[in-house]
Amino acid sequence: MSGPEQPPKAGPEDEGPQGPETNGNLPARLGEERLNAPVVRRGMFGIQDTPDTSGYGLLRVHKAPPLDSPRPYGSYFDEVADALGFPDAIERVLVDRGEITFYVRRERLPEVAAKLRDDPALRFELCSGVSGVHYPEDIGRELHAVYHLLSITHNRRVRLEVSAPDADPHIPSLVGVYPTCNWHERETWDFFGIIFDGHPALTRIEMPDDWKGHPQRKDYPLGGIPVEYRGAKIPAPDERRHYQ
Repeated sequence: MSGPEQPPKAGPEDEGPQGPETNGNLPARLGEERLNAPVVRRGMFGIQDTPDTSGYGLLRVHKAPPLDSPRPYGSYFDEVADALGFPDAIERVLVDRGEITFYVRRERLPEVAAKLRDDPALRFELCSGVSGVHYPEDIGRELHAVYHLLSITHNRRVRLEVSAPDADPHIPSLVGVYPTCNWHERETWDFFGIIFDGHPALTRIEMPDDWKGHPQRKDYPLGGIPVEYRGAKIPAPDERRHYQ
């Protein structure tokens, strides 16, 4: 005698209007979203105008989504985040490799920095540096300023990151909160062109005063002149095979 009939298994056509997500196929949905993201690099090295000899000429590198770490963060990071507050000023928080970064809305930066310095539970008394970063593919957020803060009282470190578009490269200066930012913000403007509003003397600090442009931006021309070496002519950097 045959046993009880088994109900037919659902095929792909029976997954419903939401497709693979109905069956809990989260990796498939995330993979599809990643493939729909903009392509930021082609090939292994982003070579343009010449053949890619790496064997990865068909490689497509898609723009990674912004990461946001879930709570709990671990270590002393949750204590710092709770004492800081400002949920409307913090865009997202990233914990990676034992370090925490608060992504701050640029118009709220001085307010957030002042609380990090003055609150007894935080006491980040020192800004040890300001780093500039240029992401041409991050449309509307191409320029980033990164502040590295140290609490001597509690022996803790955090990082603040602020972004601005190329079309409006303005970020409030933190010289009034951390006087050491005076030189660091000058260097960041010198190399990346970020304008720190309220800085007492935003002038060149590394490049000559009459220098044109900001040489650490990724769209800055390499320039140079051809060089003869042992009978061979080496083209100028801006005439060589281009890598990203």
